[in-house]
Amino acid sequence: MSPIELAARLGRWSAGRGPLYLLLAGRLRALIDDGELPPGTALPTDRALAAGLAAGRTTVVAAYDLLRQEGRLVRRQGSGTWVAGAPAGPPSVSTAEPTVNPVFLNLLDPPDHVAQFACAGPTGAPPAVIAAYRTALGSLGGPDLGYHPAGHPLLRAALAARYSALGVPTTASQILVTTGGQQGLALLARALIAPGAEVLVQAPTYPGALEIFRESAAALLPIRIGTRAYGDGLARRPALAYLIALCHNPTGRTMPPAERQEVVDAALRAEVPLVVDDVLADLSFPAPAAPAMSAVPAASAVPAVPAAVPMAALAPEADELITVGSLSKLVWGGLRIGWVRAQPALISRLARLKAVIDLGSGVLDQLAAVELIDRLDELIGERSRLLAARHDHLCAELREHLPEWRFERADGGQTLWVRLPHGDAASYAQAALRHGVAVLAGGSLDPSGASLDHLRIPFVAEPEVLSAVVRSMAGAWHGFAGRATGSLPPLPAIAV
Repeated sequence: MSPIELAARLGRWSAGRGPLYLLLAGRLRALIDDGELPPGTALPTDRALAAGLAAGRTTVVAAYDLLRQEGRLVRRQGSGTWVAGAPAGPPSVSTAEPTVNPVFLNLLDPPDHVAQFACAGPTGAPPAVIAAYRTALGSLGGPDLGYHPAGHPLLRAALAARYSALGVPTTASQILVTTGGQQGLALLARALIAPGAEVLVQAPTYPGALEIFRESAAALLPIRIGTRAYGDGLARRPALAYLIALCHNPTGRTMPPAERQEVVDAALRAEVPLVVDDVLADLSFPAPAAPAMSAVPAASAVPAVPAAVPMAALAPEADELITVGSLSKLVWGGLRIGWVRAQPALISRLARLKAVIDLGSGVLDQLAAVELIDRLDELIGERSRLLAARHDHLCAELREHLPEWRFERADGGQTLWVRLPHGDAASYAQAALRHGVAVLAGGSLDPSGASLDHLRIPFVAEPEVLSAVVRSMAGAWHGFAGRATGSLPPLPAIAV
């Protein structure tokens, strides 16, 4: 097991109180006893794991020796260290999770004093959500069994009407309501990807999608962000292509219109399903206000949030063009409402899959979503303006306290993509953790292996929190040795 993989499994191991070696031993002990590190697993050397955790070698040696004394590890000079297994006794119930991605592990860890910057999303439910649920409660009643695998008819109609208003003629039969956008991606993977099939992805990209494709045993075919190589990848006729074109996660980049058209045309020629992730698409930043011509500000001087025209408008009737959307980033993550827009035959197939999984998403959530759809443009405008201001604040703080770090301003979205001048970002993330900040290293977002020196930093928090976090990250950086720890084998990336 590589140091990076073990570090991911360890999660926020150093965030507690007490000597580091005891904290490390405690987390390793739990992984062994839970079966996540099964007997016979070879562990990294003292020196390699210390580098991966940005910790002293004595910390790893002491933790390993303690577990050796307990009989959980076997250590022999010249032969390495490996797991001996849990102590004899009744077998424990395994609590091992199917992912070691830091995004999900940080969500699974209980709340603590660590600033949660490994995940990005609205930090609280806006008043509109509370009002929508109150209205939805009043509309409950009547002869409704409550099971709607394809989605509640009212919400399917509301989403279809919204797409139609944006220039994408859509009927309710082209909408599947899902429990968040993540479930939409999972259903599409189950329907369209066979084990071993190729899936075209950007590098870097949304880590939740990568986890779904890996769970499907797909062969990932990465294309570096910023290149115009999608046509080359689509010519290989993969089983599926996954694309974030607007407000890209993690870079914040928006693909130019001509490039979007090229991608759609290439997908149609190759007859490859193109799954467009529009979860962040509406969070583009407002255009700069025009200078006022008089002392009295004109209404037109108020920054406008440009409407996001879905890529589906380029081929609204094409079987190959599939859109995934969600309210979790636009409104609140706790509102687990997402959707898939596709042609009716695929929607019907996905609905049958969803019926087996959960019989349909919650009715109250869907009725609340109907209320929110009516005022979604207003909510999007408020959130985009808020994010734009916090983006500018984070950029200013990074330039002041970490001027050697490199990044480009985002066009929208929720995150900055930051390059470290030296060192391994996964090791730095361990150092940042001991300064009270959980931050996401680029390796978990890039299947090509080309982003090991990058961090994804969200700007969703309040300005004072962003300032405090940057100061903490600066403190971690100034004490960081920056030693590289290696990585999982990269995949070849197509580039022009």
